[in-house]
Amino acid sequence: MTPLWLHPILFLTGLGAGFVDSIAGGGGLITIPVLLNLGLSPQDALGTNKLQATFGSGSATWNYGRAGLIAYRECVTGVVYTFVGALAGTVMVQRLDPAFLKRAIPWLLLAIALYLLFQPKLGEKDIHPRLPPYPFHLGFGLLIGFYDGFFGPGTGTFWAMAYILGLGFNMTKATAHTKLMNFTSNVASLLAFLYGGQVHYLAGLTMGVGQLVGARLGARVVIRRGTRLIRPVFITVVLALTLKLLWDNYARR
Repeated sequence: MTPLWLHPILFLTGLGAGFVDSIAGGGGLITIPVLLNLGLSPQDALGTNKLQATFGSGSATWNYGRAGLIAYRECVTGVVYTFVGALAGTVMVQRLDPAFLKRAIPWLLLAIALYLLFQPKLGEKDIHPRLPPYPFHLGFGLLIGFYDGFFGPGTGTFWAMAYILGLGFNMTKATAHTKLMNFTSNVASLLAFLYGGQVHYLAGLTMGVGQLVGARLGARVVIRRGTRLIRPVFITVVLALTLKLLWDNYARR
């Protein structure tokens, strides 16, 4: 049972995470430590995080879609394979220890941040796609969907980079489509955690309301400001996420 005095804190946590996540991803960097500090087990924290994150990614997807930034018909394949991948990843994380991923992912995130820093024009405008849409969505849907269900931190970063480099999207368009795929993997993962009874409903719903508001605000800012805003926030979030994961998995040992 969550004490009532904690609910305003949970709401504000969801609000901040939803705002940041709708712009550049990395909301789990804010929410998961809070849930763990409530005394939840790692699996219950992950399940509750998926509940609240579904509100945020759903709200961001709705707002980006209304702005005409998401080509839904072209994303059907991606949605299907992302759902399958995330479901498989969540089923596996309920049975295995994801520690090996925790040690490898920070270095990949660091490489992405450095690549963006040294490629200042990347994502400013659409470029010629390097992959056809179907194999792109099949491969990355299964791969990133599985990763989101199994571990999660950095999922939005990986999707945004995949859309920019694979389909040639500008950063605003990539961010919008990333939210649709995030929403898909969140729903699939949440269903698996619900089936396993690993969700704290009251904490998740309180944070979810904050996520709804924060994601709506963040999406509006992106729609108005575009790439000029996303790029610095994106790099900052990636570096913060990288440092946090490196600290958790190396410095604390």
